[in-house]
Amino acid sequence: MAKIFIKDLKEYFGKEIELQAFVDNIRDLQWVQFVILRDGTGKVQMTIEKSEEKNKNLVELISKLPLESTVLIKGIVMDSPKVKLNGMEIIPTHIEVTSTSMQELPINIKKKDNALRETRLDYRFLDLRREDNHLLFQAQTIFEHAAREFFINHNFMEIHSPKISAKAAESGAEVFKLDYFGQEACLSQSPQFYKQMAMASGFDQVFEIGPAFRAENSHTSYHATEINMLDVEVSWVKDENEVMDVEENLLKYMFKRLKETYGKEIEETFHVTLSNIDVKFPRITFQEAKRILKEEMNFVGERTDDFERHEEELLCKYAKEKYNSDFIFVTKFPFEARPFYHMLDENGLTKSYDLLFKGVEITTGAIREHRVDILTKQIIEKEIDPKSLQFYLEFFKYGCPPHGGFAIGIARMMMEIFEIDNIREATFIYRGPTRLNP
Repeated sequence: MAKIFIKDLKEYFGKEIELQAFVDNIRDLQWVQFVILRDGTGKVQMTIEKSEEKNKNLVELISKLPLESTVLIKGIVMDSPKVKLNGMEIIPTHIEVTSTSMQELPINIKKKDNALRETRLDYRFLDLRREDNHLLFQAQTIFEHAAREFFINHNFMEIHSPKISAKAAESGAEVFKLDYFGQEACLSQSPQFYKQMAMASGFDQVFEIGPAFRAENSHTSYHATEINMLDVEVSWVKDENEVMDVEENLLKYMFKRLKETYGKEIEETFHVTLSNIDVKFPRITFQEAKRILKEEMNFVGERTDDFERHEEELLCKYAKEKYNSDFIFVTKFPFEARPFYHMLDENGLTKSYDLLFKGVEITTGAIREHRVDILTKQIIEKEIDPKSLQFYLEFFKYGCPPHGGFAIGIARMMMEIFEIDNIREATFIYRGPTRLNP
């Protein structure tokens, strides 16, 4: 018999089925037992009449069964419009307990706020049983699947770059170092170098969804030491606007699929309406953004080469009020705030951008410098020894197309979509400076 899930039970009215589920709740009344069963797709009521002699063993079993135990049920699916939960019920003929839970759970999985976040993270396997968490990760699945659909429809190639590397893609101070058979290696901060290698290989357009590791001793609500990134690189682009076009079209497709699939459930569960993607994402330069912050938002940050978090929040507020957009691109960042591989324009500014979404930076993108002589010069300007990046420079010595790309942090994106206050809640298993378990 094929596995049956609760979401599909309406196809089996009047039929005997076999169902496996958690015991979500039990109401043991004088004449009847109502048992709420739950799997990853929904809930259904099982009804046991105590007056029927054939149910004596079932009644006794349920009366002693702790919540969150798992059961295998054989029974008839009944169309019962009076039942508030889905208008159906199961009348069991057989119940097998497949695992028994302890009587007391270490956290309350019905009410999120009844336990401290850190305690819930200690028992993440229980915390994830909540319906809102199931919806969050179902939505993330659709979100990533939609990205793959977009890429395949636009002739992108998927790559899987190594996560153990000899060199850091960004600052060497923020890598997890490890011993690799006597050689010094590190966990990859980014597939950046390998995406660019793919461009030198003539792959034209590539994407990757995979982990990245940042050894930042940061305890903010939107940082983690292990993250999943959606990385993209495309050849034959002239400026950052073409890269932004790719990202904007990608995100609009992903949001459209998410809204079609789970928009109603997200609104009902999280009280969040998915962002309007019908408007074009506004694009402003870094210099213009600083002017807006100073003259229109009455705020001047301490940094002149980048944004503080509050500035990002204000710029998103500006985009929402002026353009009705939750997104805003900011372009032309100073070279001081950017990696050595970002291409410079005629004014010495980088052909780069940040994409801000609901007050948080979710993307850094750029045109990459592919001319080996200029790239070497920029490496030296960043006070890096070119010899330490010799393997990387080899990519550009034998012909390499102009190219650019970007990366999106998936958990940070989901955090902002669902308006969750902490990335820990939007990550399946969170890793941070003080958390290595479970």
